[in-house]
Amino acid sequence: SMRRFAPAAALALTSNAQPLLVDARGYRCPAPTLRLRRALEPLEEGARVELMADDPLARIDVPHFAAQIGVTVVDCREDGRTLIFTIEKTTPATPPPQG
Repeated sequence: SMRRFAPAAALALTSNAQPLLVDARGYRCPAPTLRLRRALEPLEEGARVELMADDPLARIDVPHFAAQIGVTVVDCREDGRTLIFTIEKTTPATPPPQG
């Protein structure tokens, strides 16, 4: 008998799943936000990304970018010179087109 598996993506997206880690240390802005965008694109609503960046500009850049694309910065903490942002992919305000 064929065994059926849930797609790995579906398993990864339960709310208690580990966030996807994006390590952008050593990159200058806007590289961290570009990597964040790429990481968020395939994810389902409610999934989280943890972005590590050590460019001081990221402190301004990342929240601004998140607001621009309509995702939520849930948390921002510091580990030495590294900023660690937790970003949650949230629903865009506009409903998807019908049809």
